Amino acid sequence: MTELLTAEQMRAIEQAAIKSGAVSGLELMERAGRGVVEAICDKWPEFSGGSVAGGAAPRPAAVPRDISEKLKRAVVLCGPGNNGGDGFVVARLLKERGWAVKVFLYGDAAKLPADAKVNYQRWCELGAVRDLSNSSFEKHVGQAADLVVDALFGTGLTRPIDLPLALLAVEPVVGAAPKVVAIDLPSGVCSDSGRVLGDSAVVAGLTVTFHAPKRGHVLAGGPEKCGALVVKSIGLNTDVPLGQASRPVWRDAPDAGVLAKGQGAHKFTHGHALILSGGAGRTGAARLAARGALRIGAGLVTLGVPPSAQMEVACQITALMLQRVGDGGALREILSDDRITALCLGPGLGQERARELVPIALQNHERAVVLDADALSAFGDDPQALFDMLHKKCVLTPHGGEFARLFPDIAQRLAEPALCGPAYSKVDATREAACRAGATVLLKGADTVIAGPDGGCSVSAAIYDRSAPWLATAGAGDVLAGFITGLLARGVAPHEAAATAAWLHVECARSFGAGLIAEDLPEQLPKVFSGLGI
Repeated sequence: MTELLTAEQMRAIEQAAIKSGAVSGLELMERAGRGVVEAICDKWPEFSGGSVAGGAAPRPAAVPRDISEKLKRAVVLCGPGNNGGDGFVVARLLKERGWAVKVFLYGDAAKLPADAKVNYQRWCELGAVRDLSNSSFEKHVGQAADLVVDALFGTGLTRPIDLPLALLAVEPVVGAAPKVVAIDLPSGVCSDSGRVLGDSAVVAGLTVTFHAPKRGHVLAGGPEKCGALVVKSIGLNTDVPLGQASRPVWRDAPDAGVLAKGQGAHKFTHGHALILSGGAGRTGAARLAARGALRIGAGLVTLGVPPSAQMEVACQITALMLQRVGDGGALREILSDDRITALCLGPGLGQERARELVPIALQNHERAVVLDADALSAFGDDPQALFDMLHKKCVLTPHGGEFARLFPDIAQRLAEPALCGPAYSKVDATREAACRAGATVLLKGADTVIAGPDGGCSVSAAIYDRSAPWLATAGAGDVLAGFITGLLARGVAPHEAAATAAWLHVECARSFGAGLIAEDLPEQLPKVFSGLGI
């Protein structure tokens, strides 16, 4: 797992390092600049030439040129803070490598922070610094350039920028525009939320940040603006106390021990999941969820169906069990069996049936329950009635529309334009929702966020090299609900079950690739498990 920092937390880490005497601010700036140049050359090998990590600058004969032997040209845009200081370092290092470099400053050089001013002066010994203003931006930016370096604002941005940043966009046609690299974050993007402050932001092909990713790199529109993300170490201490509850994590591969099955166990050792279905013609979603729960390792999975759907479901299943659940009384009787360790209600359930069955499903506070789809929407007119029934072993899995029905004020705040930073984020919204509900909340999206009522938070993002656009297909959410239910049935804690299921969900989509439909997702789990060493 990788911690996601806010801008304030990153500043605290840097200041702690400087205060300790371990490193100076000037040295951190130098390391950052070298990291950016290194990342540029790794991303675009055609720009490479000579050593970038402490070696001597290449001789003029080794200057980077394309196949037409044209001299490589860079435009570096420096802002009024330390991000601009990083830009001056990058400009100097590119110049040392033989590049033709133009540098523009947005702001007053006399007001630059001390370390940034030192690097400004170092650049001034090599070349000119031109003034960058709204009127000059379009004229100079990207003109006859191979590379544009966005060192305007980075993580420190708290307001919209009075520059036409949309001009810095990566064109879809290769070679039609300069390559754009952003230092820390594309200017215009809020570091803590990934939202654009105001009307426009830089669209980069590469973003280079330092020490650890920030929330804005993975949330909302941040990944789209960042392009590719590279995190460079600059030698900072990783043990600075910042308050663990305030630090969400970006999930990576789960512990294989959570998913593996040990020797000598039997089916009930791994739990019994009950998935409740809707009536005839509405059973497909529940069957998808049930298949997901079985594939992820639940020992038994039973579909609870009304009498009208019994034959329909019986014709469609083999390894899954079938149980008639006509009404609340039937469900209450079935749940007298303590071997049922987890329930899933919602996929295809129908709102009327949900209003009857959900209260019964929630009576035992020691039994895990996943509420999805209709089980959430059924309480849209009175969310508090649902919240009053929930307990610590519940997981809610809303998409954006369902979230807005249950938490209308939170959803409205998240939808409001971001006019200043730090902007309200999906992490903030999901945490607030989980606290209000008293249960774990998984808010779906490419930037899926999972939060518990204790403030713990995870982000399982299908972004960058884990992008999974084929997950946008009917029934995918039903499978995710089944994955979570299966893990809960096996005894995995709610937050861990939701976060692990979300990660596996993306991996299954990536494993299958183009043409994915929901039925394919559970069938990819054996392959994904094998890749994890299970």
